[in-house]
Amino acid sequence: MIDPDEIIINLITGVSGAGRSLKENLLHAELSEGTNPYAIGGVHRHLGEFDQEFSAIAGRPVAVQFTPHLAPMNRGILATVYVHGHGQAIYEALESAYAAEPFIRMLPFGTAPSTHDVRGSNYVHVGVTADRRAGRAIVFVALDNLCKGSSGQALQNANLMLGIEETTGLMGAALFP
Repeated sequence: MIDPDEIIINLITGVSGAGRSLKENLLHAELSEGTNPYAIGGVHRHLGEFDQEFSAIAGRPVAVQFTPHLAPMNRGILATVYVHGHGQAIYEALESAYAAEPFIRMLPFGTAPSTHDVRGSNYVHVGVTADRRAGRAIVFVALDNLCKGSSGQALQNANLMLGIEETTGLMGAALFP
């Protein structure tokens, strides 16, 4: 459906996604009113996981291009993924794959998600659009890295492991506005 050799991921994360270590560039006064890429040039600590999972899906080695950006927000992740493939076909495949998933919401084709809409929730919003160039598409994913990214995902997994309804304790609405 997509060319695994042509995956470009730009990811915007809030300060909480950059870890808890005391660093000058993570202070609100330093970060406010600016956005900057970090861990550039293929050195990000999670890049190996991306390559591992994309390679497993493709059945051969895949190395994605990935650049994270630190944004002046406390929480949230917005990924913009550029791929070679047909937008409508990608949308339909994702819509079918995630139809029964309680926390993944496919937005209407051509719509991009916002971190505001998932803040404080275990939800993931996914949008797909065709690029202006034929045969290319853009996939957008928004989630709250503190809920879905860690604590909410851990609770969801525990629910499944213990035979409890997967959504128990996780159906809270997002915190926006």
